Order: sequence, then structure tokens, then C-alpha cells
Amino acid sequence: MKKLLRDLSYLSGLRDRQAIDMMLVKLVAQSALWHFSSVRLLRAVGPLDNQHWLTLGYMDSALAEPLRDQFWFDVNALPKLADFVNREAAVVTEAIVRVGQGPYTTIFPIDTQATVCSLLEVQSNEPVEADTEVLIDSVLHLYENLQSLLDYGERDTLTELLNRKTFDGAFLRAAQVQQHEPDSSQPDRRQPQAQASYWLAVIDIDHFKRVNDNYGHLIGDEVLLLLARQMQASFRYHDQLYRFGGEEFVVLMRCADLDDAAAALVRFRLQIENHLFPQVGNITVSIGFAPLRDNDTPSGAFDRADKAVYYAKSHGRNQICSFTGLVASGELQETTDGAEDVDFF
Repeated sequence: MKKLLRDLSYLSGLRDRQAIDMMLVKLVAQSALWHFSSVRLLRAVGPLDNQHWLTLGYMDSALAEPLRDQFWFDVNALPKLADFVNREAAVVTEAIVRVGQGPYTTIFPIDTQATVCSLLEVQSNEPVEADTEVLIDSVLHLYENLQSLLDYGERDTLTELLNRKTFDGAFLRAAQVQQHEPDSSQPDRRQPQAQASYWLAVIDIDHFKRVNDNYGHLIGDEVLLLLARQMQASFRYHDQLYRFGGEEFVVLMRCADLDDAAAALVRFRLQIENHLFPQVGNITVSIGFAPLRDNDTPSGAFDRADKAVYYAKSHGRNQICSFTGLVASGELQETTDGAEDVDFF
């Protein structure tokens, strides 16, 4: 019990979501209070009509540290939610599901008060005792509360997208991943495409001031909220979506190449152009994007994408501009590291 309390104390001090997930799995898998053959933390990802199970952490007796699926893995290659009826039952009933007569599977639903559903699935040679279920459920409540606190500090209050102050850390993690891909020799650790890289896009609503002036700030806020919902529907589950303030949004996404990144942004631009916003009607967006580079900085990448979106807005709006393409055509000049002075929190 003392070790469990120490582990819970350590867990509550973490602020990185991936580290929290892995620590939760390790804590449950290695506790001497029970004996599980394996522990798996799962999240349902993808559109509601085609959801799949992403493993946030997995550990068994043969592993010294938990493994996980990579967030950028093709969602359609993950196990389908509908193929696991017992997991789906735990989600629907919001109750613990017990399966089998040796080995035994016990599935705990996790309520993070979010739009995604998560589960903890444990396998054991003996049925999980009632007292153990209560204790694990209490550990999961701590996990839920920790996730809620992170959401409160990391998300924009209006749109519930990630806020600006979380961007630097996410950017640096993405840059590190891009330079050092995971070890492909590890089992159950799915790999991205070899040439995939990260791209940063800045999205700006065209003539948003007119919306506030003509319809008021309440309608303006509704436009921002609906645009955020369109972003969540258009981009993939692993793309990181931010509101930087006002009508400015940012996407940090992993794509195979420039054409792949441009296609995702074109799809979103057309989706917004064809969407009817209540009372306002049609609005458009201008988008600039740029790739992350070796030894890049958050301010450097943002500066390049911001220059591209400024070009888009000053040359007709409702379009997408690549910083790389604008430099190649001579429309923009390459910036040096010392010229980038965008401030981040």
C-alpha cells in the first residue's frame, strides 16, 4: 500500500499527458496488491461512425516499461471499436464489465468529461476481487481528475481547443519526434511513414471584424465556436488544434509531404467556404503553412506560416499559401534565425 501511495503521489505531480498515461499503466501493472497478467489503457479515436481503439499504454510481465501506439498512426489500421463488444459495453453502460472464466478480463470505463471515451482493460488468471475493483476505480478517479485539471489549464475556454501557452511544449516534442523516430524493433509499437514530417498552419478568419461590428460579439463568439467544431471534424484525431486568440487558429499536423499537407488544408478551407453560419451566412478563411525544420523553434516556424497567411490575406483572401512555395517563386524572402521575434508564453 505504501508503494501505491508513493506512485499515486508521483502520478499527481506529472503534467505531460503521455507520461501520465504510461505511469498509470505501470502503476496498475506492477502493484503488489494484485496480480494482473496485462494492463492496457485505451482510447476511442476517429469519427463517431468509424471509431477505432488506440492503445495509450500496454504492459505485461515481460516488459520493463509500457508500450503505446503512436498518435499519428493511420486510424483505419487500428482495431475497430465495434469489433470489441465487451469494451463497447463498458462505454455504453459506463460500468465495469467482467468477462471470462480464466483468463479473466475486467474492463473499467474512464470518465474524463471529454468527447472521447477511454478504458482500462486488465487481464488476470483469477477473478478480480470486489475490494480490488474499488481500489482501481479510485485510482482511475484520480486519473480522471488530473486529466480535467490539465484540460482546464490547457484549453481555450470558448472553443475547447488547445490554448496558446501549451504550444511551445507540443512543438518541441514534435520536433524531437521528427528528428528521432521511435525504435521500430519494439513490438506493438506502430510506426509512421518513413518520410512523414510535421507542418504548422496558421488559419485566420477573413473580415472577422465585420462579423463583430455587424452582428455583435455574441454572434462573433458563436462563429469562433462553430469554426473550431469544423476544425475538429475536418482534421485527423492526432492533429493538434489551437486557438491563439481572436480569430487566429493554429494546426500542428503530421503529413507525408507538402501535397499531403496542402490537401488537408484545402479540404478544410472548402468546408468552411460551403458552411452556412447562423445569421452570418458564409465566411472564408486564409491559411498559411510551413514545414518544421531541423533545430526549428516555435517562433521560427510560426513566423514562416504567419508570413504566408499574411500574403494570402493581402492577395485576395480565401486561399492557402505555402511559405516554401512563396519563397521558391520569389514572392517572399527566406528569414534568418535572428529575424524571428514572435513572442510565446
